[in-house]
Amino acid sequence: MFKRIDHIELLTAAPERTIDFYVGVLGFCERERTRIPETPFGPLDLVYLELGDTTLEVMCYSQAKSIPPRGAEQQLGWQCLALEVEDIDRALRVLGEKGVRAAWGPVKRPDYARAEIRDPDGNPIELRQWYRRQ
Repeated sequence: MFKRIDHIELLTAAPERTIDFYVGVLGFCERERTRIPETPFGPLDLVYLELGDTTLEVMCYSQAKSIPPRGAEQQLGWQCLALEVEDIDRALRVLGEKGVRAAWGPVKRPDYARAEIRDPDGNPIELRQWYRRQ
């Protein structure tokens, strides 16, 4: 019945900064921009970014005020976006050259390695390298 996750929505008050990060740093490709002129919260700008077969929908309401950065504490609801990488050490090195530091990790286990970075709004992004799938 259910096939896959179609897309993930990311609400931001700074869409160009967010798009620059996901495209310029993480390698997403911009697919489409559109505007919904009337919503209950005012006009809504949407930008669809793709990485492989995953779509990230960046959303911004025209009247949006700054959103407080997400804290390090866990909250109910979605915790992070996770990206599979080919080589965790290389990924962290390339990200470091672009000014993005690991929030923690890498943690290496027999089957995988993982680390976490943050996007410009403080949203956690897990990086995971699989050595072997179970």
